[in-house]
Amino acid sequence: MEYITYDNRIAAVDNGEEVGEVTFAESKGTYTINHTYVDDRLRGQGIAAELVRRAVEEIENRGGRVEATCSYALLWLARNRGRNIEDTPIACSIRPKN
Repeated sequence: MEYITYDNRIAAVDNGEEVGEVTFAESKGTYTINHTYVDDRLRGQGIAAELVRRAVEEIENRGGRVEATCSYALLWLARNRGRNIEDTPIACSIRPKN
């Protein structure tokens, strides 16, 4: 699996095919992870976790603050960063990109 970082997203690429992504929007130094997707064929293999881990690392390397509205990213942050996710609005739909 290859991971490619763009300005506001990181893509997971398998044998030349994009099979997943995480996107994050920036506003005033805060980056909000707003979408995580992995192709159905590859779910359960840790790709989404790796995408979010890389997004958090990229945001922190940019000196930004990490937030999330994506349900998967919120769960990852709770499990890996001790974030409290109660009462956090969730805006991420779990569906393939068009």
